[in-house]
Amino acid sequence: MAPQRDNYESSRAADERRNNFITHLSMDEDTEKLLHNSTNSDHPTSFLRYFLTSSGPPQIITLCLLIALALGSTVGVVPAVVEDRYARLNHGYTGEPCLQIKMGERPQECMLGNDDAQNSAAMTSFISNSLTFSTSCLMGSISDERGRRGIILLGIALSLLGPMFLVLMQLDDSISPFPFYASHAFSGIVSWMAVALSSLSDVIPSEWRAPAFGMVLAGFSMGFALSPILAVVMSHLMVSIFALIILVGGFIFACFYMPETLSPESAAQARLNRLSERPPMNTQADVWKYNLMLPAKELMILNRNKLFRLLSALAFFSGCIGSADHTLFLYYVEENFGFNDSDIATLFLIIGIMGIFVQTVILKPFNSLVGERRVVIVSFLVGSLCNYLYGVAETKRTIFVSATLASLTGMSFPTISAIKSNNVDEMEQGRIQGALYSLQSLASALGPLLLRYVYNETKDGGGFGRGTMFIFGAGLYLVATLFAWALPEEEANSNYKKYHAKKRSSIEPRSERQGGLNYGSTQDA
Repeated sequence: MAPQRDNYESSRAADERRNNFITHLSMDEDTEKLLHNSTNSDHPTSFLRYFLTSSGPPQIITLCLLIALALGSTVGVVPAVVEDRYARLNHGYTGEPCLQIKMGERPQECMLGNDDAQNSAAMTSFISNSLTFSTSCLMGSISDERGRRGIILLGIALSLLGPMFLVLMQLDDSISPFPFYASHAFSGIVSWMAVALSSLSDVIPSEWRAPAFGMVLAGFSMGFALSPILAVVMSHLMVSIFALIILVGGFIFACFYMPETLSPESAAQARLNRLSERPPMNTQADVWKYNLMLPAKELMILNRNKLFRLLSALAFFSGCIGSADHTLFLYYVEENFGFNDSDIATLFLIIGIMGIFVQTVILKPFNSLVGERRVVIVSFLVGSLCNYLYGVAETKRTIFVSATLASLTGMSFPTISAIKSNNVDEMEQGRIQGALYSLQSLASALGPLLLRYVYNETKDGGGFGRGTMFIFGAGLYLVATLFAWALPEEEANSNYKKYHAKKRSSIEPRSERQGGLNYGSTQDA
């Protein structure tokens, strides 16, 4: 029996060597490249090399940098200009610019102007995000069928309107801030960022999508880190003109250098899928009904399974507080802590540098170590802590420390985007990114109004005082943390799926791994 067993083992080993050799010979160039990337995916230089040499990601990073540089340079200009303009137009103020007066000496007209500016910013955020909620999913679905490039260009073109009216408002003292806020609100009809993330998903492997989306935020962080310094060395008008020129330059760059990342095959398959889902339409009324209900129908992808429902809850609660922080934070620190242009420049320099460090140095190894699910949990816990510190802060130092820690919260957005991208087909990348962006936009529309309501009810001594709205926001982050904890690890973590896929491929016969048919096999039957 022993010789027969030895012969059997030798024959089996020879068969395995032959199968491995045949597999190697049949492996085409694309498969070898994918296997090479998968084998070396934990090496940071492999990710950076792949990201920077791909067609699309470097252009998107450049656009993010330019747009952040333009918008970030005016982030401290807008509250100063708008507050002073409202004080003069609505409350009869005739003195020197409001922010040039010390905190404790500002007249009542300036305080009322600041309230008007906060209310306008909150309402603008509500309208803009409501438009994004209504159109983002549909825009993403259209990009799955028609391509990403055109929608990105349209979104960037609409973003030019706000800076243009900011310049005009400073050139003519009689112009109300209304056109500026209205243009910002209208730009929400096309959210180019959701389509840009879909564009990255077209070319980046699943295990690298979280750090790839983080690189997009790093581009924004770099722009915001450098831009507020301009408000210190330049006048508000010159900074606004500079921002407009940069945005125009970014639009021209996108027109000439932004590639189309969607493959013709994926676009054709997405169109076929859309046609197969279309119901019979016998009358014009059926056509109108179908088109009117299309945005709502596209959103139903969020109800596909438990994972998508949990991601929807994460997007809603994190969007609420994240938008409120971005919309109201500067007005809050200017009114209550006397922040000036120099303080804002220092704050955004710290936030920008920390954002770059978190997205380029921390996110990739941290994601590989603990997985996407735990990255989101940690991000939301840090967000809750930082909002609590905003609410109880009594000095500028606490604000600076809290804002520095808050950079870790930025890991949640690229990670959630990667989870949803990894759990849909290639033909649905735009649709899922747009759907969750729509829901997050709805939350972003409600968040500033909700926190503004809490602020109005507590600014005169109720609750924990003027900072109660941020303590309320800390509670919302804790709710989001609970939903993040409930995420199924086997679906949320790309490393988990990758490990079990490799494990299955090492156990299953070669014919089953390749999906081929063997004569006499169960697959043939």
